[in-house]
Amino acid sequence: MRVQLYVYDLSNGLARQLSAAFIGIQIDAVYHTSIVMEGIEYVYDGGIRTADPGRTHLGSPMQVLELGTTNLPMDVIMEYLESLREIYTEEAYDLWSHNCNNFSNDFSTFLIGHGIPEHIANLPQTVLNTPLGRVMQPQINEMVRRRQNKNGGLLGIKDQADVPQTQGQRASTVREVNSVVALDKLLKEAEKSCAIIFFTSATCGPCKRLYPVYDEIAEEVAHKAVLIKVDVSKAYDVGAKYNIRSTPTFMTFLRGKEEYRWSGSNPSELKGNINMLIQSAWPSHPHESLPLSALRSASTKPVLFTKLPPLEKLKIKMGPLAQDPGIAGVLQFVASRADDGAAEVTLPDLDAFNISLRTASSTLPPEIMFTIVDLVRVALVDPRFSGYYAEEKEHKTIAPLISYVNSLKECPYSLRLVALQMACNLFTSPLYPTHILNCPTMTGPIVQLITTSLLDDKHHNVRVAAASLSFNIATANSKLRGEEHLEALPEGDQVELGASLLEAISVEEESAEAMKGFLLAFGYLVYCAPKNGELVDLLKSMDAQGTVLGKQKLFPNEALVKDIGGVLLGKGLA
Repeated sequence: MRVQLYVYDLSNGLARQLSAAFIGIQIDAVYHTSIVMEGIEYVYDGGIRTADPGRTHLGSPMQVLELGTTNLPMDVIMEYLESLREIYTEEAYDLWSHNCNNFSNDFSTFLIGHGIPEHIANLPQTVLNTPLGRVMQPQINEMVRRRQNKNGGLLGIKDQADVPQTQGQRASTVREVNSVVALDKLLKEAEKSCAIIFFTSATCGPCKRLYPVYDEIAEEVAHKAVLIKVDVSKAYDVGAKYNIRSTPTFMTFLRGKEEYRWSGSNPSELKGNINMLIQSAWPSHPHESLPLSALRSASTKPVLFTKLPPLEKLKIKMGPLAQDPGIAGVLQFVASRADDGAAEVTLPDLDAFNISLRTASSTLPPEIMFTIVDLVRVALVDPRFSGYYAEEKEHKTIAPLISYVNSLKECPYSLRLVALQMACNLFTSPLYPTHILNCPTMTGPIVQLITTSLLDDKHHNVRVAAASLSFNIATANSKLRGEEHLEALPEGDQVELGASLLEAISVEEESAEAMKGFLLAFGYLVYCAPKNGELVDLLKSMDAQGTVLGKQKLFPNEALVKDIGGVLLGKGLA
């Protein structure tokens, strides 16, 4: 996919003519930029907006730059764009430090690995470096504020183009089709699950009253059924194929075959029939009816380690490497983000940082290498940063860093600890979990890091961090298991992780915090696991129930012991 930068001049040529005389330096334009791909222009103005390329009230761009090409799937791009919406809000807009060009730079870095031209991205600072620029800054800020209040953004650009939906958005939305070909494609998608077709028509009043109900059901049954709507007054071929004589008419399909057909506008009947269809397509797992109050009441948000280390001390320990351009850029990024907030900082040169990371282990001794890994840890807190590395080709920066830690026969405590914490922070991006769970390049090193850390009897913090990383993986896999009916984490890795957690539970005698982490991770790894899978076989053969219940005396206040040992591994495995 081609990625272009549309460059506009908000001064309409005046900057080129008058800038040298007014502020003492030559400026060719007051740059406003946007990213264009696949026929949509993406711009930051009072939030992230979309438009047909060159069709906003700004007119045609003065220049179109070919930034490069991206092979990222559109689903992934849209997920990343959603994460940017939390940073590029209407309230966060700042003409000098958080503007349209910063958005273009961050989006471009994710898409193709590098940002926009520096003379465009650095223009605000160039102006502020002049005496007149600094004097005029308050007046310009006030002008910007007034325009934002009036227009909802500096330029008043409104959404004009429909953005491609993410996979999650499609799953929870009614899919509208207008041809047999389009309908057949959706039914093909639902061959392993189920689908419902709502046949409607433009003049059908009862149909229109059901639209909100149907939309609500689509959200409720996301990932379990495909809800389709067809207007037979437009899609004549569909009406003819399915012999639709009246509307509203509904048809359900179970695993590719027609299941049931009825007509009528009764919302209760519609909901009841869809519920029965879903129960047939997705029979409840026995674990879903178990009384697991302690397990279910626990938060399933990823455990993150966001505390900022003393950066000056970190730089001193790094030595000369702290002056490396790639390292220095990320140090500045982390410091500015901590001081001014995510909205006030753009991504640094990540190509330069990648080169620095890949060579660091050969230039720093293991006892100092923790400084580099800790820097990555705090940078990953920003979803733009973690999103970039989630989609890096072959994970050739982060995976080798973890493998390096695994390769050390005597890994320093500080390095192992921050490596575990860094891996936890990969979960700040919604893009990373699927790679961590089912990409061998990532899954193997991370599981190895966990299993070699769970039994560290000398360092409580290492065991807790290993439990946290296990929990993040187990809950991510459990979510996909429940929502999309996928076993994303390979069965062999589930067995290895389960066996290691069970052994950690069996030997833990001191730390209530570590025990709670082990039990939570273990519980979510086992919850709703395939009944005839290798993991369940392992748990039975290792007397997992006896192992967990055996911890009651040492940890009498831990409710998860009874939940998991007495219920999940008892009735749940019966």
